[in-house]
Amino acid sequence: MSYKSDIEIAREAKKRPIQEIGAKLGMDADHLLPYGHDKAKISQDFIDGVQGKKNGKLILVTAINPTPAGEGKTTTTVGLGDGLNRIGKRAAICIREASLGPCFGMKGGAAGGGYAQVVPMEEMNLHFTGDFHAITAAHNLLSAMIDNHIYWGNELEIDERRIVWRRVMDMNDRALRDMVVGLGGVPNGFARQTGFDITVASEVMAILCLARNLDDLKKRLGDIIVAYTRDRQPIYARDIGADGAMTVLLKDAMQPNLVQTLENNPAFVHGGPFANIAHGCNSVIATTTALKLADYVVTEAGFGADLGAEKFMNIKCRKAGIAPDVVVLVATVRAMKMNGGVSKADLDQENVAAVAEGCPNLGRHISNLKAFGVPVVVAINHFVTDTDAEIQAIRDAARAEGAEAILCKHWAEGSAGTIELATRVAQLADAGAAQFAPLYRDDMGLFEKIRTIATRIYRADDVLADKKIRDQLRQWEDAGYGHLPICMAKTQYSFSTDPNLRGAPTGHSVPIREVRLSAGAGFVVVICGEIMTMPGLPRKPAALEIGLNEAGDVEGLF
Repeated sequence: MSYKSDIEIAREAKKRPIQEIGAKLGMDADHLLPYGHDKAKISQDFIDGVQGKKNGKLILVTAINPTPAGEGKTTTTVGLGDGLNRIGKRAAICIREASLGPCFGMKGGAAGGGYAQVVPMEEMNLHFTGDFHAITAAHNLLSAMIDNHIYWGNELEIDERRIVWRRVMDMNDRALRDMVVGLGGVPNGFARQTGFDITVASEVMAILCLARNLDDLKKRLGDIIVAYTRDRQPIYARDIGADGAMTVLLKDAMQPNLVQTLENNPAFVHGGPFANIAHGCNSVIATTTALKLADYVVTEAGFGADLGAEKFMNIKCRKAGIAPDVVVLVATVRAMKMNGGVSKADLDQENVAAVAEGCPNLGRHISNLKAFGVPVVVAINHFVTDTDAEIQAIRDAARAEGAEAILCKHWAEGSAGTIELATRVAQLADAGAAQFAPLYRDDMGLFEKIRTIATRIYRADDVLADKKIRDQLRQWEDAGYGHLPICMAKTQYSFSTDPNLRGAPTGHSVPIREVRLSAGAGFVVVICGEIMTMPGLPRKPAALEIGLNEAGDVEGLF
């Protein structure tokens, strides 16, 4: 049986003018700044005007550790939002924007799939409204101004060996991870070692996603530490004089984007930090605005719950003063089989034993999420090859952890396939049973926070960090940064730092390679194992299959 591709389904969408979508949430056309007919930015004046309204219910969608079999977290987020609207609830979804890196690499897009998508899908996965380009430009403006300051006399006495601000681009390019700039003699400045990260790992991306308004944005940009002097005194972006110009570049990017699902329901799409190397959540301003306008807001956090959901709880909720009412944990039969040792080539064959063997991964995520004091529902994202016995094995595993598992067919059926999930989620949200609490206190030491995440979420035996890293953390505490939360950079494929250890591994340790202070964003990045902040392209990148057909339409983009 053949199925239409995601892009074919998206092209057939009967989109409504974006003003009609805004009207569903009480937005006048005057408060929407259109980008064409089907997408718009929401004005800051409107956002400021709704702050006195009561918040709706917040639903977080997360997942098990990703596998090559696919889990469909964004698809489930969209399907649940459509399902809530279908049963008569006023709901909106909040998701992240797509990075060009995975679009042309291997992971895919960020608009959902099948009949649970956000449109316009092609534009969303490419340049969209230019937010990522603005973030890249603002970040690299700061980089240029640092080197320019040194070239023209270095009034701030920056130690060129202690410049910690790298450059970024929104593409996977491993050749740029480590490089030397400034070669060619005096006209080109001072030669020094540096490198590139991908834009989604930029502190500017994190700042845009955590800032409440333009004033907060400018302050956070000014707080970025870019370098140190020879006596180890920090140099901030405001010392370089870059914060004002960076804010100008980000002025429009700061406004949330409004688009629609295939079923013409409102979707906020804004910001896009990865969850394996950054904090993995859409913007605070989009989520908090949606909460003022909708009775139910469905948002997602990237990759598995050990990364995205942990950071949503410990970073985003802490910074934004919000808390989830329900968590939906996405799993698939196919992914459970892979966790149980089945190869990708054999996933279409029934194997109930392998499903059961892989379910400890699901169980650990349920246990971890419940530790935050929030009700958990498992959404089984249905594939046509799933059998009743395999689905029942997941239901049984979820029940053993005190959670309910509900079969969802939104990929094939849209909102009709999520009625049961939507009904149950709304019931749990309305019941008000959540008693949310972060995993650690603000006043806990930085290394203790790292150890808490490693032992309680990853179930590691210990954290391995040499004296240099421990001393650096203590220095930051002495400088007044000890209250900051932790942003772990770790492989998404495993609870451990070894991407090949699937399931629910024990007996492992978490080695820390590097720590970075993101003073503007307001967290400490802890880089573990072999994770890279500039990914590389796979042997056969998706870009090989992407192009234009004779009609001028994009082909190969999912």
